[in-house]
Amino acid sequence: MPIDIPAGELPEIIDGLPNLCGSESRIEAATSRREPVHLGRSPLELERIQSAFSVALHMHQPLVLDDGDIRAARVLGNLEYMMARKEQHDFHDAPAYAHCYARPADLIRELSAAGRRPRLMLDYSGELLFGLRQMGLGQALEGLKAVARDERTKDCVEWLGTMWGHAVAASTPVPDLILHMRAWQHQFASVFGLEALARVRGFSPPEMSLPNHPDVAYAYVGALKASGYDWLLVQEHTVEETDGSELRERHLPRRLVARDGRGREVSITALIKTQGSDTKLVGHMQPYSEAQSLRPRGLAGKTVPPIAVQISDGENGGVMMNEFPGNYKRVFSETGTEGVVGLAGTEYLELLAQAGVGERDFAPVQPKHQHAVWRRLDGRSGPEEVARAIEDAKRADHRFSMDGGSWTNDISWVRGYDNVLDPMRKLSSLFHRTLDGRAKTDERAYRNALFHLLATQSSDYRYWGPGRWTENARELCRRGTEVLERDFGR
Repeated sequence: MPIDIPAGELPEIIDGLPNLCGSESRIEAATSRREPVHLGRSPLELERIQSAFSVALHMHQPLVLDDGDIRAARVLGNLEYMMARKEQHDFHDAPAYAHCYARPADLIRELSAAGRRPRLMLDYSGELLFGLRQMGLGQALEGLKAVARDERTKDCVEWLGTMWGHAVAASTPVPDLILHMRAWQHQFASVFGLEALARVRGFSPPEMSLPNHPDVAYAYVGALKASGYDWLLVQEHTVEETDGSELRERHLPRRLVARDGRGREVSITALIKTQGSDTKLVGHMQPYSEAQSLRPRGLAGKTVPPIAVQISDGENGGVMMNEFPGNYKRVFSETGTEGVVGLAGTEYLELLAQAGVGERDFAPVQPKHQHAVWRRLDGRSGPEEVARAIEDAKRADHRFSMDGGSWTNDISWVRGYDNVLDPMRKLSSLFHRTLDGRAKTDERAYRNALFHLLATQSSDYRYWGPGRWTENARELCRRGTEVLERDFGR
């Protein structure tokens, strides 16, 4: 049965800005629906499945400033910036990138028409969705929308929620976490519809970032739950067993437990993404090969199939541009409804739930390094006690950090970025002091301030180093401050 949601769709662009806010009640009504997404529509039977594999494609382009006077430059998507300069070596792949954003719909339609049952999880940042429409590539979105709405293909694609501005959760101001989540939901619903949004149950963190500071992790998981998410992808080396050891089980769902300094707990189901973030793993459909070596195992008194999960950039590098489509089609031409099968994350979890296995049965994990904090507290709680435990752990082990984890251990999203993070934090503080509880979210002034706030927090302004990227971030912070002072008298 279709998921019942409020009638009428949301506008995609409002006064030149993406639809980020103003329809909170309708978004909450859609995301609070708990009807199964796949059960009753799928021919799969759990006892006939040996193991499962799942692949996800992450698609993103940040917003940037055009050339010229930086204080007057237009805000545009990076793909549009690249496309206008595709004769340059650094930007020559822009047309191929644009094709990659539209290609998932073609792959799904081709395989479905051939009688196969493809599965693909997709994560498109809000900035990319806005940028594609802004530059006139709406046909890519229309193709994806058709697949998401067609009864013959809607189960083939699982859309994953994410942060609107590709923000690294561990270094995003805590009050902004839910703003990113709700902004993405507004943007997605405005493109694909509220019914499609009601089917979004999983979350894909930008840079696979997982906060490990107790208070931030608690706020992050709480924001996910408040936004209606049932599960999220977690990089294996960003979590630990509750005794502090490395993960002992990576191919069954886990229960991510976040506990703050006051002892409050919140949890959410986690599907573990194994290994690093090499695009070759997805480009060559390594999860399928991994799943072939797995066998059913016991969980909560039942025998259930394990799952191998991977995500990578869907457009970045020759392997994704050229090799992934052929490998993807080959695998889904070989697989069916028994043995080793392709599944989306929610589909897999719903099959387990149908067998009576749910989040309460999944073995707990916690963010990396938290065991080092909790064992020093010895049952005590409170922010001051936690802060002392953290400082003690830092002195005892140079590897200890509360900067959070991500897809790589080689990059810190905090150290060395004060020239970007300080203006970002100041803008966030000003935004909340000025607007919290006093502004109407459906007015353009609020939407404009929110747009600038979220755009400043993209990880690209740190990942790509100093120069143009850093200058873009600082200028967007300046503009955001100007909007707040001009439109709200602060």
